[in-house]
Amino acid sequence: MSGLGASSATAADPIIDSKALLANPVAPDGSKITKAEIKDSRSIRLYVYSAAMDETFPVDVQRPADASVPRPALYLLNGAGGGEDSASWNAKTDALEFLRDKNVNVIQPIGGKWSYYTDWIADDPTLGRNKWKTFFTEELPPLVDGALGTNGVNGIAGLSTSGTTVLALPIAKPGLYKAAAAYSGCAQTSDPVGSEFVRLTVETWGGGDTLNMWGPEGSEEWKKNDPYLNAEGLRGLELYISTGTGLPGQYDTLDGPYALPGAYGLANQVLIGGVIEAGTNYCTHNLQTKLDQLGIPATFNFRPNGTHSWGYWQDDLHQSWPTLARGMGI
Repeated sequence: MSGLGASSATAADPIIDSKALLANPVAPDGSKITKAEIKDSRSIRLYVYSAAMDETFPVDVQRPADASVPRPALYLLNGAGGGEDSASWNAKTDALEFLRDKNVNVIQPIGGKWSYYTDWIADDPTLGRNKWKTFFTEELPPLVDGALGTNGVNGIAGLSTSGTTVLALPIAKPGLYKAAAAYSGCAQTSDPVGSEFVRLTVETWGGGDTLNMWGPEGSEEWKKNDPYLNAEGLRGLELYISTGTGLPGQYDTLDGPYALPGAYGLANQVLIGGVIEAGTNYCTHNLQTKLDQLGIPATFNFRPNGTHSWGYWQDDLHQSWPTLARGMGI
C-alpha cells in the first residue's frame, strides 16, 4: 500500500499526524486497501480492492472531530448513481460540514450505480459484477476498523434506493450496525409497488436486467432481499425513517438551491419526483404498520409535503442525527 501524501496535520489524529494508516488489514476474502491519500486535514480517500467484485473502488473518509481515541463509523450511502455522478451527498448537501464537529468517521463509498447495493446472482452485460452486500458486510468493515482504528460500532444512512439498502444490510448481517436512517426509501422490494421501483432504477435508468439481480420477480431472492418481509431483523437497531408526500414543498421552487435548474428541471422534480415520493410515502406507512405489529420501535418522520429531492434529505440527515448518535453511543 502506498504512503499517504503530505498535508497539514491535525495533532489529535494519529493518522493525519503520521501520514499513515494505523494498520494494513486484509479482509477474510482477500479484499484490501491498495492506496490511501490525505485530501486535507480531515479527509482521506481510500482505494479498496473488492475480491468479490474483482475491482477497486474509492472510499471517502471524513475523520472525527476528535480522533485521539477510537470512534464509531457512519456509512453514508448515496442514491441510485452510487456517488459516481453529481447527485451525491457531497455535491448536493452540507452533509460533511454538518458532521464535521461530530465524533464519528464518515465513510462514503463511491460506486455501484443502479445496483441497489445488493448482491446480484449473475454478472450483467451493462452493469457488470455487483456484490455490494458482500462488500458492505464482509469486506469493507474490517478494513475500515483496522486501518482507521474505529471502536467497531457502526451506523448507516442512505436515501432513495439506498434507503432500501440501509434497512436490508442490518438484516443481512445482524449486529454489524447499531443504527440505521432511511430517507425516502421503499422497504418493500417484492410487492408490485416495490418491484416497480426496482425495475425503474435498474432497467429504465440503469440499463441493467433485474433477472441478473434477483432472478424472476417473486422468486426467493426477491423475498430474501425485502426488508419489509424480513423486518424482524431490524429489532434492536435505533431506526429513523422519513418520507415526504410528493406534494410540492419549500424546496420545490424555480431555480431554488435544492431544485433542478430551470422550468423543465422544476417540472421534472415536481412531477416525477412527486410521484416517486408518493410511492415511498406508501411504502413507509406500510413499514410503520409492520414494525408496530412486531413491537419494534422506530422514529418516523412523515413530512406534510416534499418531493424526492435533496433539500429534504439534507434536513433528514440533520433531524436523524440524534437517533444515529444514540445508536452509535455518541
